[in-house]
Amino acid sequence: MQYHKPRMRKVRILATLGPASDTPEMIEKLFRAGADAFRVNMSHGDQADKAQLIANIRALEKSYNRPTTILVDLQGPKLRVGTFADGKVELHTGDNFRLDTDATPGDAHRVHLPHPEIFAALEVGARLLLDDGKLVLRVTEMGAEHINTIVEVGGMLSNRKGLNVPDVVVPIAALTEKDRSDLAFALEQGVDWIAMSFVQRPEDVAEGKKLIGDKAALLAKIEKPAAIGRLEEILELADGVMVARGDLGVELPPEQVPPLQKKIVSTARRMGKPVVVATQMLESMIVSPSPTRAEVSDVATAIYDGADAVMLSAETAAGAWPIEAVSIMDRIAQQVEGDPDFFKRIHFTETPADGTTADALAEASGRIVDTVETSAIVCFTSSGSTARRISRERPAVPLLVLTASQITARRLGLLWGAFAVRTKDIGSFEEMVAKGKRMALRYHLGHAGGRIIIMAGVPFGTPGSTNVLHIVRLTGDELKGH
Repeated sequence: MQYHKPRMRKVRILATLGPASDTPEMIEKLFRAGADAFRVNMSHGDQADKAQLIANIRALEKSYNRPTTILVDLQGPKLRVGTFADGKVELHTGDNFRLDTDATPGDAHRVHLPHPEIFAALEVGARLLLDDGKLVLRVTEMGAEHINTIVEVGGMLSNRKGLNVPDVVVPIAALTEKDRSDLAFALEQGVDWIAMSFVQRPEDVAEGKKLIGDKAALLAKIEKPAAIGRLEEILELADGVMVARGDLGVELPPEQVPPLQKKIVSTARRMGKPVVVATQMLESMIVSPSPTRAEVSDVATAIYDGADAVMLSAETAAGAWPIEAVSIMDRIAQQVEGDPDFFKRIHFTETPADGTTADALAEASGRIVDTVETSAIVCFTSSGSTARRISRERPAVPLLVLTASQITARRLGLLWGAFAVRTKDIGSFEEMVAKGKRMALRYHLGHAGGRIIIMAGVPFGTPGSTNVLHIVRLTGDELKGH
C-alpha cells in the first residue's frame, strides 16, 4: 500500500471548485499542487452537479490513501432591490430616492424593495449600500411601506443589484429555504464542514447546529459588522470561523478590515477553533499567471498571524490559472514558515490553557518540543479534540493524528499542522507506543535514534479523556514485519 507523505507545511490551503476546476483530473492536480481541502459553493449550480463534484473529491481518498476534506458553503440570504422599467437608472449624488413595497418596476426616483424585514429594522441616519457598496444611500425618513433616502454616492443601478445594511442587525434568518434544502443535501452527501453565511448573532449559529447535529462541523462566516460585537459568543457555539473579507469590506470602511482580521484570527486561536482567512487573497490570478506583490504580502500576513487555513475563491473556481494559484500559495506558505522568526511571530497570540488535564498536556507538548529535540507529536483521538488542543499551541514539529474515525480524520483537514490518518483503535498502553512509533516512521516523521511525543487518553476510545503524554525514542526496527 502507498503511504502519502505528509506535507510539512502547517497552514492549510482551501481551494474553491467551479467550472475551471471541477473535473477529477483538475481536482487531483490541485491536490498535488498543494490544496488540502475543497470548498463547494452552493451559490452557483444545482445539487445534481454538486453530488458529482463531491464524488470526484472523495475519489482522491482511494488514490492517495488519505482523508479528503470537503466544505460546503451555503449561500445565505441575498438582499436585492427590485427591477427598473428600463433595466437600469443613474442615481446622482444629492438626489432623493425611495425604496418601497410597490412591486411596479422602478425609475430614477424609486424602486421596489422585496424585504419587509428591512423596513422594521432601519433607523433614520442608517446607510444602505447598493451593488457591493458602489452606491451609498442615507435614510432620511421612513414608514411601514417606504424608506426615503438621500444619495450620498451615486452611479448606475440595474435590476436586482445587491443591498447591504451595515448599521443595523437585520431580523432575517441566516438560513433561507434554499439553504435548508442545500444543507439537507450536503449532510446526505456526508460532507465534513458546513460554512454558514450571514451570521449576525450566536442564535444564527445555534439554529445551524440544531439542524446539522453531529453530521458535520459548522464554520461561521464573519461577514457582517454585527457579528464582530458578539464574536466570542459566536465562536463558543461554532466549530470554526471564516474571515469573509469581501463582505466585511463592503459593509465597513476598507481600512477597518485588516485590524478586524487580526482580531478574529487571534480570538479564534485563543478559543482553540480553526480560522480560515478568505476572499481576494490572490485575486489578480483570476486573469494573470502571477500575483501582485501586495497579494503575496497579504497571504503571508495571514500565515504569520497563525491562521489555520487560507482560501482561494474565484482564483481556482473560475480563473484562468487555478493550479498556478494553489502552487504559488503553497510556495508563499513554505517561505513564510521557513522564516527563522516564524514561530516567534505566531506565538505573539497568547493561547492560555483551560484548567483541564488535556489542555495542560497539550501546552506541555509545545514546551517539550522547544526543549527536547523531537521530530513529531503523535496523538490518538476519537473526536479530534486532542488534536485541536495541540494545534492551538502551534508546535514547531508535525502533528500526526491517529484516529479510528473517518469522520474525525476528514474534519481535521482545516486544522493547522495536523496530518490525520485513519487507523484501527488501540487497546493497551504498549500497543499505543508501538503503533505511535510505527506510524511516525511509516510517514517519515521520525528516524532511528530520534524522539517523538505520544499523546492519548486512557481508557482508550473515550472521547475527551487525554491524560497521557509519553516521550519515546525510535529504534528504526518498528516497521519490520509490517
